[in-house]
Amino acid sequence: MTAPTAPRSAPVRAVISHPALDGNARGLREAGASCADLRRDAWGHGLAACAVTVTAAGLRVRVDEEERAAVADLPDALVTTTAEPDADPRALWGLPGASQPVMSQPVMSRPVMSRPVMSLRGSLLSTKLLRAGEGVSYGYTFRADDDMIIGLVCGGYAQGVVRAVGNHARVRVADGFARIIGRVAMDACVIALDQTDASAGDEVVFFGDPADHEPSLAEWTDETGLTPAEIVSLVGARAQRRDLR
Repeated sequence: MTAPTAPRSAPVRAVISHPALDGNARGLREAGASCADLRRDAWGHGLAACAVTVTAAGLRVRVDEEERAAVADLPDALVTTTAEPDADPRALWGLPGASQPVMSQPVMSRPVMSRPVMSLRGSLLSTKLLRAGEGVSYGYTFRADDDMIIGLVCGGYAQGVVRAVGNHARVRVADGFARIIGRVAMDACVIALDQTDASAGDEVVFFGDPADHEPSLAEWTDETGLTPAEIVSLVGARAQRRDLR
């Protein structure tokens, strides 16, 4: 099998859940926080939209001076370019480790349980039979031990699917989980479908909310050595962002 390719127009989406963000922000406010860090385009989540949600939940937002124009519609009292944020950013964005207190933020009265705000979603483009001994993607780092069904998924390193997750991380598709096999290509990757009842057109979740039976971002941090903040910032910059309200 040759290296996977996918159309550039394939819908790879970084979905931003504003209900989750609102709940996380309100939990932080109730725990004693007053200011949230929304610098660097809200850690890849989208500054303008997230600032509206976070301030409506009762927190001020910290932005960089050059980002102030993006939140020009918000009152000056709700936006700062100098104050030190005291809201745990892991809890705000629902990143792995968010339930653990941060010692550098003594204002927080208790850990805040939060839900992931970002999920990365693609689509299953096609399925095919891979014969025993055949390989997939560049360099054939995966070869089938037996005949198996595989799927081509839109979403590659150009959209933030880190190459190190190839042959390691899982995705959610149809009624179950499927492992990414072979190397991740620019706009596509391949998954093993023997344990799922999936067909072309099905949504594929690369990472999301484990409470909804979606893969955790922690799988990516474990395999890549990147921090959660680095991954969501990368995905937010490369995938097409969509706000869920």
